[in-house]
Amino acid sequence: MPWNDRFLALFDRCCALYRDGNQDFASYYSADDLAFLGSIGYKPREFFDFVEDLCGEGEPSATTALLIAAARRDYFMVVQKGVASDKELGRDDVPTFGDELEGIYYLPRILTKARAKLRGELDPDLMFGCGGDRKFLRDHGDIPPADFLRHVWAAGDNDASVAAWVRACEK
Repeated sequence: MPWNDRFLALFDRCCALYRDGNQDFASYYSADDLAFLGSIGYKPREFFDFVEDLCGEGEPSATTALLIAAARRDYFMVVQKGVASDKELGRDDVPTFGDELEGIYYLPRILTKARAKLRGELDPDLMFGCGGDRKFLRDHGDIPPADFLRHVWAAGDNDASVAAWVRACEK
């Protein structure tokens, strides 16, 4: 089964478990599932966060979760050569909600989280694509989260490029 079909099948299965009242995500995965997640550079909690948000808030969709996973997987395969990072970005390492970059509030926070998402370095208590991120992306031209990730990847360390692209998306 191609990785994307396997991702969606696992996502659907986990959503069914969640909707049936099982919110213990650690019980969702078999050893084979964990190996699969590792092969695409994903962590169990990271996967669960999208399941929980879809089941609880109605978004992001399974296809959005898949596109985000595809960006992460591609980065994992191309840049990291399939080797997971041993670093972790914690809550204290992320800019606050009120920080701004080139007059765009929240951009430093989502930019930092996006880079950590691409590298697989987000602390389990942080999520790229959370409600705050989704609001930011909606408010700035309805930017798809996976497109944001891919643009951040392409921009490298050039924060000004990301800010200019966000402004262009607003039009």
